[in-house]
Formats: sequence, C-alpha cells, structure tokens
Amino acid sequence: MLYFGSFNPVHNGHIALAEYATERGLADETALIISPHSPYKEQTMLASETDRLEMAEIACAASRYPDRIRPSAVEFLLPRPSYTIDTLRFLEETCGREMRFSILMGSDQIAQLDGWKEYEKILEYPIYVYPRRGAKAERHLDRIRLLEDAPLQDYSSTEVRAAIERGEDTSRMLAPGVADYIRRKGLWNPADRMAALHAALAAEPENTALLLERGRLHYRMNEWGAALNDFNAVLRLEPGRTEARQFAEMVEEILAFRYKDIYNP
Repeated sequence: MLYFGSFNPVHNGHIALAEYATERGLADETALIISPHSPYKEQTMLASETDRLEMAEIACAASRYPDRIRPSAVEFLLPRPSYTIDTLRFLEETCGREMRFSILMGSDQIAQLDGWKEYEKILEYPIYVYPRRGAKAERHLDRIRLLEDAPLQDYSSTEVRAAIERGEDTSRMLAPGVADYIRRKGLWNPADRMAALHAALAAEPENTALLLERGRLHYRMNEWGAALNDFNAVLRLEPGRTEARQFAEMVEEILAFRYKDIYNP
C-alpha cells in the first residue's frame, strides 16, 4: 500500500493509519512515499528531504509493525515535480512482477483527484480513502473503498509545525524520537524561520506568499505592528487576498484594545 505525502513532519496520525491498514489486512506492507515537493503545496515550510526521511524512519521503527511499515524515498529519484502517476509507472516497471500496489489517501485528496495528472489511470488502482476532518468523500465512490472506521486525523502537519513554533507540547502528536529529532535539528524554530523569511523577502520583496507567512509568524509571536505591516503589504499587492484582510482586521482590533493611546503601527 502506497501512502503518499510530504510528511512534514510525520506525526502519530500518519502512523495510526498505517497501523490500521496493517491490522485490517489491507496490505502486506505499507510504504510512506515521501514527496520531495507536491505540485499542489507551497514549499516555504518544507523541511529537507533528508530530515523528512529520517523522521519517517524513526516513526516507522517505533510503530507496532516496524517490519511492515516503512518509509520510501523513491520519489527523490524521479523527475520533479513529483506526480503520483509517474511514481506508479516507475514502481510497475521496476517491481511490478513481485508486487501489486494499492493507494491510501485522505478524503480531502479524493475530492481533488480530477485535477491530478492522468487521474483516470490512478483510479485503475485499488484506492482506500480514510476520513479527514471537514472533508467528506463524495467523488468516485464507485471506484474507491471508504475506510469509515479508520482513525480520524484530528490534527495536520501544519498544526504540528505551528505548535512547534509556539513552543507548545507536541507529545500527543509526535513520536518521542521524532520530537527529539526536531529539537536537535532546530526544525521550525521561530527565530530561524523568521531569519529565513527576511532573507527571502529581501530577494523577492513582492512575494505575497512569503509576506503572508511572515505576517502569520509575527502574529504568533505577538509582534502586532510588524504583522500588520506584512498583511497590509499583501493587500496592496493583492487587494482580494481574504486571509491577509482577516488577519489585518484581527491585528487592528488587538491594537485598538491594548494600545488605545499609542495606536500607530
């Protein structure tokens, strides 16, 4: 069973799903296919391939079935960007005589499948769909198997990274070895990320994705004036950017309440 994802970082929800697939006999082995860069995701918070692979190795080794749940770096060897159908073709060509492949994906992904490269070919494989919060599987129901009793992932890698940046306890979300690796490597450290964003924006001062990310980080660090400046910069470049407008309004409310006499970000 091929479980595709950026695993940025791999968390307990990912491993719980792989363990579920093993316990239900859905596959002899589950491979976490670590994507070097998804064509559908921004790369600004993506840890290095090596770091994500090492964290996945730690998490899989700590699972209940370390001999049947393993990470794979196969997509690191293929042309970029990585597309699922290209990976499937490579695996068929290299391992197709010894293995049969199925796919594990979230209900949010099946809703977007029509936009994937050669998605009709992907639907020729057995596809198992697990539930994701706020995303009901409604497409291709005649071609997939819904895993309605699979463990629900009640947090995402995005939420894990945000918790790390805020210095919050992540013990329920991360295997101890993964959490220790993140600490040792300083991954998603707020100060380091802020420095990287400053450098990136010095080279691309009108990159709205970077401005928005820096604004969000300023916001999480309670740096209200700097956050508002970034959100307003996004709105000057993209007046219709809803997220930036919402954040700007929240910051203005905070400043108006806390600093009534000196409100001048």
